[in-house]
Amino acid sequence: MPLTRGSLQARSVAAAAFAILLALVVVGTGVDLLVSRHLHRALDRTLRERAVETSQLSASAPALLTTPGSLDSSIGGTQLIVEVVDRRGRIVARSLSLGGRVLPSGPLVRSAIDRGRTGYADTRVGNEELRVYTAPLPHFGGPASGGAVVVGASTHDLRETLASLHLFVLLSGLIAAALAALTVALLLGRALRPLGRLAVAAAEIERTGDPRRRLPQPSSADEVGQLASTLNAMLGGLERAREAERRFLADASHELRTPLTALRGNVAYLARRGTTPELVADLALDSERLARLTDDLLVISGEEASGAPDEVVRLDELAVAARDGGIEVQASEPVPVRGDRAALERALANLVENARRYGPEAGRITISAECADGLARLSVSDEGPGLETEGAKRAFERFWRGRQDGPGSGLGLAIVRAIAERHGGRAYAEGSRFTIELPALKDFSESAGTTAGEEIEKGSA
Repeated sequence: MPLTRGSLQARSVAAAAFAILLALVVVGTGVDLLVSRHLHRALDRTLRERAVETSQLSASAPALLTTPGSLDSSIGGTQLIVEVVDRRGRIVARSLSLGGRVLPSGPLVRSAIDRGRTGYADTRVGNEELRVYTAPLPHFGGPASGGAVVVGASTHDLRETLASLHLFVLLSGLIAAALAALTVALLLGRALRPLGRLAVAAAEIERTGDPRRRLPQPSSADEVGQLASTLNAMLGGLERAREAERRFLADASHELRTPLTALRGNVAYLARRGTTPELVADLALDSERLARLTDDLLVISGEEASGAPDEVVRLDELAVAARDGGIEVQASEPVPVRGDRAALERALANLVENARRYGPEAGRITISAECADGLARLSVSDEGPGLETEGAKRAFERFWRGRQDGPGSGLGLAIVRAIAERHGGRAYAEGSRFTIELPALKDFSESAGTTAGEEIEKGSA
């Protein structure tokens, strides 16, 4: 997969490089502060130790203090410069390395002489930056008695060390960022290569519009492999949906062909020989069949396109309302669901019509409404033998009939299934018992339940 601007790989590489740089900037800043603090403290400690030595020399050997070269020694490889003044601020002794220069530390010297205080300062002598330390001298005699000592050292080496550290941190950060970007680019390139193949295959499927094709399945069982499996399963679902649509169109065309053919024949007969009472009855029957079939097709299409219902409907009330002379109702408790009352009434009417059509003549039909395990069930059963296992599986398919020469369009139970699925439930058959199963409404009030019980008792009387 090419590394183009804005791609996932490019963004990941840039993010990895930026994260490494940011981490090294934070770490480098911390290291710089620690090292700088350590070096400055070490230099200040060296200046202080040299001042103590000079103070001891002024107290124990005043004559040696003024000897040329006695103050030019170094400590720890650091070249120090020393200047000793008396209590009036006059120079008594100094390092030969100073030459004609004078350490500019007047306020610190006066503070050391007058108040006995020590102090540090950063100053400049010519083009050289110095760190100086001033301390008072003891009153033990000698020309520098009661005076002060000023010790200085160049900060050039310290600044060079810090500059080298900065350069090292910067180069380390750039190298680490480059290595991180390269590593991420290689790893992501390998990881995203299957995604590239999936994208190419998906584009080909989109171009051809053929859901029978499948995406290449990566050999690894990682997230990309799971994505490929999920997309292939989705393509399988689309293929099944298209096949179902194709069968639906074929079945609808077949169902429409019969009444249309009869209607055309009757119209042709009417045009040739005139009308008869039998011909008018046939025309009315064909028209009614076409109207009923069209209405059923529109109902199924509307159910599949409608959103989730939000009306509170009680299935026990629907069962009581559907009772007549040949129907027995079993509904001893409120069975509330969230649904579309008109659609559920139609589904129940279709189940009752199916029981009347395929059950024994003058047989008893039973409607039951119950609620158990968070599910509401509305069932219709008759006294007939019912469906076998295979028939029960296909009973709710479009245009399926238990008998090929049976009455109806074969869409009644398909409408029931579409209504149940729109309500978040299902429809199924067990022998001669056909059931709509929906999610029960859990927050139904107790007062509504009491009213429901009273209404059912009144309807049973």
